[in-house]
Amino acid sequence: MSQPRDAAKVLDRDFLELRARILELAAAFDRIERATAGAAADRRREQLKQAVELLLSDRPGRAEAVQLHFSYEYDPQWREKFGLAARSR
Repeated sequence: MSQPRDAAKVLDRDFLELRARILELAAAFDRIERATAGAAADRRREQLKQAVELLLSDRPGRAEAVQLHFSYEYDPQWREKFGLAARSR
């Protein structure tokens, strides 16, 4: 079964679930704002706000942009930094 390509069909299918997720995000941001001790200085709060801004942009590939926003740059020495042995082939 192919996925709908019509925006109205996608909205019919996903609207309520997306609405619930947005409400959940709003509630989480409200909880962070109410817990004022240290919230303004925490870089994760700013990261979350920037991710929401990416969501609100009109650019294509928002999911990829958000994923990259939360990702570390690749470090070829990551195994050594985490004390992991290289895989034997």
